[in-house]
Amino acid sequence: MGPLSPFSKATPLIPLRDINPTATSPIVTLGLIAASVIVFFAVQPQTEPESEEFAYENAAIACEVVTGDPLDSFEIEQEVCEDQPAGSAIFPDKNVYAAVLYSMFLHGSIAHLLGNMWFLWVFGNNIEEAFGRIGYVLFYLGTGLVATLGFVLNNQDSTVPLVGASGAIAGVMGAYLVLFPLHKVMTLVFFVVTAIPAVAFLGLWFFTQFALVGQESGIAWEAHVFGFLAGVLVALPLRVLLLRRTASVRLRPFEGAR
Repeated sequence: MGPLSPFSKATPLIPLRDINPTATSPIVTLGLIAASVIVFFAVQPQTEPESEEFAYENAAIACEVVTGDPLDSFEIEQEVCEDQPAGSAIFPDKNVYAAVLYSMFLHGSIAHLLGNMWFLWVFGNNIEEAFGRIGYVLFYLGTGLVATLGFVLNNQDSTVPLVGASGAIAGVMGAYLVLFPLHKVMTLVFFVVTAIPAVAFLGLWFFTQFALVGQESGIAWEAHVFGFLAGVLVALPLRVLLLRRTASVRLRPFEGAR
């Protein structure tokens, strides 16, 4: 499977927390984390070959998105993408477009799940506060969709299931860069904890994604890049409005900060 994960050997930085308290409870962020955890432990099979079969049946696959048809056995076994006869698909009832959304809540391993959810926990609450709960949901799903389509655009013949939330999480990180570039992120760097400005942490994270090009890392770096850029491009023209909204929220009666 092709996991989407913010962690890689190319990025030896682990964020512990940001110094940017909110005045609202991150209900949506917690809900997204809970949904991913529930899907992983209660819906996804944990053993082979069931887990692999589940991924092919439910996850986004670039070839399927391009052709509009689920894969057949020949495409899966030979890892090729081609036109296929009607009725030959292994999972003929699969909605290949709904799978793009579903993939954002699937993960390849516990480490994959924990890595994604930790990044979302560190950066998501401030973006939720800035966009508001409904706006945040739309932003999260929208940047996740752009991230997946970015991967598809660059891997149109891929027959590998794409799973993971970090395309959308990369969008959250891109928005964080625009809105809070100078806020500090407490970061573990080679066993040393140090406070790094968000612009340095997120900028380094973004550019190290290109170190994965050509590697057999199994990490869909294209989705990270497209998701991050989507987050930047959405937040940039709204920056003044979002910061004004954040300031007004923080002047209201305390709701419960993190």
